[in-house]
Amino acid sequence: MKIRAVASNTFKEAIRDRVLYLLLFFAVISLISSRILALLTVGDKIKIIMDVGLASISLFGVLMAILMGTGLVYKEIDKKTIYTLLSKPINRLQFLLGKFFGLMATLFIMLVFMSLIFIIIFLLYSGQITWKFFVSLGFVFLELCLITSVALLFSCFSTPILSSIFSLSFYVIGHLSWGLETLIKKMKPGITKFLTQAVYALLPDLENFNFKSEVVHNLAIPPKIFLFSFLYGIIYTFFILVLAMLVFRRRDFI
Repeated sequence: MKIRAVASNTFKEAIRDRVLYLLLFFAVISLISSRILALLTVGDKIKIIMDVGLASISLFGVLMAILMGTGLVYKEIDKKTIYTLLSKPINRLQFLLGKFFGLMATLFIMLVFMSLIFIIIFLLYSGQITWKFFVSLGFVFLELCLITSVALLFSCFSTPILSSIFSLSFYVIGHLSWGLETLIKKMKPGITKFLTQAVYALLPDLENFNFKSEVVHNLAIPPKIFLFSFLYGIIYTFFILVLAMLVFRRRDFI
């Protein structure tokens, strides 16, 4: 009940955030522009609309998660409301989980809204949506859960600006880590390869949540990949949340 109360309050605050509506506005503009872009580009127009649409939903969802998530804890500390909250019968774990679930509820609604806008645009053009599109959206949401947990972690000990930079770096590195895998395959056995493999194992691999190519080109997706990506997202998000809780517990607000 305490987690639900914090989550409900976080949701109400997030819905009133002007940054949310600004990003949502640009997201809708981007989705509408996907059809215009398709008309100006040589190639399969349906694939172009789907490609640009999914990329826009994912990108603006991540920006919402980062820009709003990095201020979740910092705002409470800056406004001194953290003292009032923690003086009540609520522990720090419940406070953090409430913040996390509150923002995830907000992002879920925004994701649904952007998806509905895109579906309307897409149906008016082609008339059909495959099940893979909805699967891709599910993994976009799973990626947003992970990014939100990262933003929450940085929010526990840093300012919103630095937290945003760190979170965005996490996102960029997560989508470029496949380059290390390619490098490892070309390296000779030895200490350098071992260290590179260790770094690769620690870095996030957000490409596990990217099924855009499979949706756009209607490629087959083995069920094992679905299961692996789902478990990867859940476990990694849980790990980051545990780190956030450990950091937050060590913060001294006296």
